Amino acid sequence: MNKIDRLTESHQGKKAMNQINTRRMKLSQIQALIAVAECENFSEAALELALSQSAVSHAIASLETELGVQLFHRGRHGAQLTPVGERVVIHGRQIVRSLEMMLKEADLEKGLQGGQVRIVTFRSVATHILPGIIVKFRDRFPKIAVSINEVYYTQAVEEALRSGKADIGFVSLPISDEFETKEILRDKYLVLLPPTAKCKNAKITWEELANYPLILQPPETACSMPLRKYLATSKFPLNIAYELNEDSTIVSMVMQGLGAAIMPRLAAEPIPAKVKICSLPMSFERVIGVAVLRDGLLIPAVFAFLDLVTSAAEIENEGEFPINPS
Repeated sequence: MNKIDRLTESHQGKKAMNQINTRRMKLSQIQALIAVAECENFSEAALELALSQSAVSHAIASLETELGVQLFHRGRHGAQLTPVGERVVIHGRQIVRSLEMMLKEADLEKGLQGGQVRIVTFRSVATHILPGIIVKFRDRFPKIAVSINEVYYTQAVEEALRSGKADIGFVSLPISDEFETKEILRDKYLVLLPPTAKCKNAKITWEELANYPLILQPPETACSMPLRKYLATSKFPLNIAYELNEDSTIVSMVMQGLGAAIMPRLAAEPIPAKVKICSLPMSFERVIGVAVLRDGLLIPAVFAFLDLVTSAAEIENEGEFPINPS
């Protein structure tokens, strides 16, 4: 047998011996190792673990036998880790953390075997954003039901979250500090003009806009509240002729030549081909976010859905989000 063969055989023997030792190790030994290392005393470690001192001493002695090294210097002043003990206890802590993560993963999976995610939102999010997310969510968690409640007002979203009738809300940011929020996308406002309109430029002027009867949503809606503050900056008096809740009705009225509408793109979609589209005199957008009650108790299914929403938002930021028409 040459030298290489002897070294290989020796290595295989050590490897086999290490495998046997690993199988014999017990979690209680690793827990005792960590406790003694932190307390620097066997009796205090025993109190922390709710064991007798002899049980802790036996666990450490058995572990040292299995590993074939001394882990602690024992003396009248307690127990101090040896240099190799300091290195070994690092791995011991990693093992305990890994076991804790295993338990968390198992608990999470058990929590994802059923239940319901309740969503409250406005129409444009329900139409253009949620369907793609829900498809992916159902593929991953087919046993979790998803319900959607459409509302017109941000206040209604907040109230549903506050009262516990919904777990997740989609809103125009910012909202009250009692909610935790995350931005998911920005939705630019457009001017929709009748098919007969003559657009001189891609960007309409305040003076040109003042020539049209305006069709807007009521002031209380999430889209309309910030828009009206923006429109107040116009130097020309604007004529708000109609106030309607339904996005599709507003677009239809523009199509029939009854006036011009100012809407976020998602709310306006699908825009008929004959409707003329212009930009506002100054760019204006709404920030759409997802919200949960800050002190609310959320089930694992809700966290899983929020993770999927966050992932979709990250794709949107990279310019690849298919749910945001352009």
